[in-house]
Amino acid sequence: MGDERANITPKLTILPLIALIFYDVSGGPFGVEDSVSTGGGPLLALLGFLLFPFIWSIPEALVTAELATSFPQNGGYVVWISAAFGPFWGFQEGFWKWFSGVMDNALYPVLFLDYLKRSFPVFSHIFARIPALLGITASLTYLNYRGLHIVGFSAVVLAVFSLCPFVVMTILSIPRIRPRKWLVVDYSMVNWRGYFNSMFWNLNYWDKASTLAGEVENPSKTFPKAMFGAVVLVVCSYLVPLLAGTGALETDSSEWSDGYFAEVGALIGGAWLKWWIQAAAAMSNMGLFEAEMSSDAYQLLGMSEMGMIPSVFASRSKYGTPTFSILCSAIGVIFLSWMSFQEILEFLNFLYSIGMLLELAAFIKLRIKKPDLHRPYKVPLQTFGAIMLCLPPAALLVLVMCLASAQTFLISGVIIAVGFLLYPSLSQAKNRGWVKFISEQQGDTLPDVEDCLVEPQPRQEVLDESVIRLLSESPSSPNIANQ
Repeated sequence: MGDERANITPKLTILPLIALIFYDVSGGPFGVEDSVSTGGGPLLALLGFLLFPFIWSIPEALVTAELATSFPQNGGYVVWISAAFGPFWGFQEGFWKWFSGVMDNALYPVLFLDYLKRSFPVFSHIFARIPALLGITASLTYLNYRGLHIVGFSAVVLAVFSLCPFVVMTILSIPRIRPRKWLVVDYSMVNWRGYFNSMFWNLNYWDKASTLAGEVENPSKTFPKAMFGAVVLVVCSYLVPLLAGTGALETDSSEWSDGYFAEVGALIGGAWLKWWIQAAAAMSNMGLFEAEMSSDAYQLLGMSEMGMIPSVFASRSKYGTPTFSILCSAIGVIFLSWMSFQEILEFLNFLYSIGMLLELAAFIKLRIKKPDLHRPYKVPLQTFGAIMLCLPPAALLVLVMCLASAQTFLISGVIIAVGFLLYPSLSQAKNRGWVKFISEQQGDTLPDVEDCLVEPQPRQEVLDESVIRLLSESPSSPNIANQ
């Protein structure tokens, strides 16, 4: 009954998709304050948000647009990696990116309370903080459960509300702006590890929306347009408030920490603007949470439809949403919410970087291995140009990983080891029939992706048929029965 109702669930159109990508990546300037303090002043923060999009955001968005339209299925990058390197690495990619996504989602209730405690100090204490974190997580999880189209529409409304106070703040700051203030930098105060982690976190996750490509209306046309719109929106939402706040005020760079934009609003416009920004922060974190949870849940759904994880992850509610996948992601958020902002930030960046290196490699591999693959949108570069496009973001990923602490290396190593052990364990459970999987094939491998469709077929087809559409039989896999 849940699957039948899911068939009539409205698809995502361009505006909700732009809003979801915006919240997957940004959500507004909340959380960028650290870039000023770790950068020793405004100059490096402003240069970072001017240059990093060209080094990182635009290449990642272009790669995502090409691969998401070539493989318009739920699961996103898991499908791309499976097509390029096989299901083992596809599973590892899914495990790393899901774990980093859940860690990322654990930041947003923390950020929300960091803004709130500036006006309500009680939320600095653990006895008030824990119930608040649980309540926020539970209520936002329920909204996600009610339907992706509701999440998309909510994201549009939340984005408008969250950005409005910064438009007002910018207008009020214009008479007070002195451009010389933007050039301040104290290199002795620069924390390069914190700076690069903050910059990277605020400009990554462009690929997250690909995990729900199967829920997008006409993805071959919608995805590239939505990516372009989201890039412009994200960069402007960071640069404009930073230019206003740092150019209008004489404040020490060390004061710029999580939640400081509320104080900037008070100094520029008064207490009313401070309260408005705090309310916008609350709404923005709702949008960030909703977008991240949708991406994580539909990634698990896509992996389940491919036969990588048990079929329970593909079960849908009467609203068409993957119930168990949402619940699993929510539990992960609750367990990780006790960590500090900087700890979560570094861990998720490290895991995300490993996954993104694999995605860039898959982009190049598929260009070489499958030059005739139907690409509704193709980055207008030949193979050599595509390699050159990937070099700057790959160098940045390696830099972010090299700057990680020993603790991050240790914990990330444990997570990677768990993923390596989990794959054969699930294959064994599948072969022995201990757990139900959607795919009926035997063995511990999935066939290569030889063909793909521009548009996903109606969801009325049985899930086994959707797997066959995505993963057509290859000559090297004769043991897989034709359906």
